[in-house]
Amino acid sequence: MKVYGPAIVLSLLSLAQAPAERGFVEKSIEIDGTEYRYQIFVPESWSPLEKWPVVLFLHGAGERGTDGRAQKEVGLGPAIRRDPSLFPAVVVMPQCRRGVWWNDETMGRLALGTLEEAIAEFNGDPNRIYLTGLSMGGYGTFHFAVAHPGRFAALVPICGGITPPQVLRREGNPADEAGDPYRLAAAGIGATPVWIFHGEADPVVPVSESRRMAKALEEAGAAVRYTEYEGVGHNSWDRAYAEPGLVTWMLSQRR
Repeated sequence: MKVYGPAIVLSLLSLAQAPAERGFVEKSIEIDGTEYRYQIFVPESWSPLEKWPVVLFLHGAGERGTDGRAQKEVGLGPAIRRDPSLFPAVVVMPQCRRGVWWNDETMGRLALGTLEEAIAEFNGDPNRIYLTGLSMGGYGTFHFAVAHPGRFAALVPICGGITPPQVLRREGNPADEAGDPYRLAAAGIGATPVWIFHGEADPVVPVSESRRMAKALEEAGAAVRYTEYEGVGHNSWDRAYAEPGLVTWMLSQRR
């Protein structure tokens, strides 16, 4: 009878417990007695024998709901489906409920709860956890980065900002008018690398939001990149997630 050492036995057990599914997988999490459905993208090359980078994706206002699927149909999901080989990472996609933003306390628990579950289940590398989002999710990206300093290895906010437009502010995301909110946010983000994207002709979220935040981060000495697409409206995310070098840059950052 062949005898295996402890390390081999643990490896074999890990393989035996490895998730059978790859691609987009529907999951659920319970918070205060309520079930929330969400999506996880698992690369074909995933193996339990190595640590994996994990990306938390925050969708925009239009994808809010309870179906657990809309959030993978806009932004990062379509980019992954076009060429899954370009995304060698586990991607977590929670879904925000209607009527609230990502800064809602329960939605914050939802987003970070799904992230923690993914890290545990898919052998996530705690030093390679990334945060990205578009529109409302771009605001959420800055919000979570400030609320949890040092938690993420890199940030990719797209057509987001700090102070929401007046029409969006009515939905429950009041701006912090005390002092300079951009400077305060930049100080909270600290040294975390950031790559900001925005369309110059965005009619929904003013491009000034990203310009001001990029300037504040630069003045704070942060590692910030800023890409602005001339003539592009609110949908700058398709261009951004197809940007050459973006995924390589993001996944090369370590906490």
